[in-house]
Amino acid sequence: MSYELLVFDLDDTLFDFAETEKHALGNTFTSFGLPNGLAAYRDSYRAISSVIWDDLEQGRITLEELKVERFRQLFAQHELPIDASRFGELYIENLGRESHLIDGVEEMLSGLADYRLAILTNGFTRAQHARIAGSPLRDTFEAIIASEETGFKKPQPEIFDYAFKQLGITDPSRVLMIGDSLTSDIQGGMNAGIDTCWFNPHRHPNNTAVQPTFEIHSWAEFRVGRQAVNSN
Repeated sequence: MSYELLVFDLDDTLFDFAETEKHALGNTFTSFGLPNGLAAYRDSYRAISSVIWDDLEQGRITLEELKVERFRQLFAQHELPIDASRFGELYIENLGRESHLIDGVEEMLSGLADYRLAILTNGFTRAQHARIAGSPLRDTFEAIIASEETGFKKPQPEIFDYAFKQLGITDPSRVLMIGDSLTSDIQGGMNAGIDTCWFNPHRHPNNTAVQPTFEIHSWAEFRVGRQAVNSN
C-alpha cells in the first residue's frame, strides 16, 4: 500500500516520556516545597497514574478529571496537605517545558519529506503543543491533534474521524498510524480501519488480539516505501 499520511503518537513514540515526567514532576514538587518529592513519591505516582490513564482509555474518566485525580489519590495515600488541582495545573505547565526526543527520531523524520505528517495524542493540548514548539520537530507536522480538543481519545474511532476531517483524508487505506501503545494507538488504528505500526523498542511480547500491521524496535528500522513499512 502506498501511504499518503503518517500519523504519529507523541509520548514514548517520538518523545521520551519517562525523562519528561521526571523533570516536570520533580520541578513541580520543588515548587510546592518538596525538593525530594520526586524520589519519595514517583513510584507511587506512576502506579496510580497507570491505572488512571487506563481508566481514560476505557472511558471511565475524562482528561480533565485525570489531571486532578491522579494527584488527589497520591496525596491522600501519603497524607500530603497539597491542593491536587493547583499541583495538577503546574505539572501540565512544567510538562510543556520538557522536550526529550527518543534516539533516532530526528533522522527518521528527516527522511519523510514525501509524506504528510501529523500527531495524534491523548495528552493535554497546551503541553503537547509547547513541547513540540520547544523541540527540533517544531516545523515538522502538518497538524498536532490532541484528544482534549476533540472530545474523544484513542482508541475511539471518533478521534481518527476528527483527524481525517481536519486533514481532508477521504481514503483511510492511505493512512498509517505509528505508536507505542497496543491499547491506544494500535487498537485505535484498527478501530479506524487503517494500517498500524507498533513501535516496540523494549521488545514486549504481544499476547493480545491487538495485532499491528507492522512492528519495529528502533527508528533505524522504520522505512516507508511505496509499498510497505519494513521491520528489519
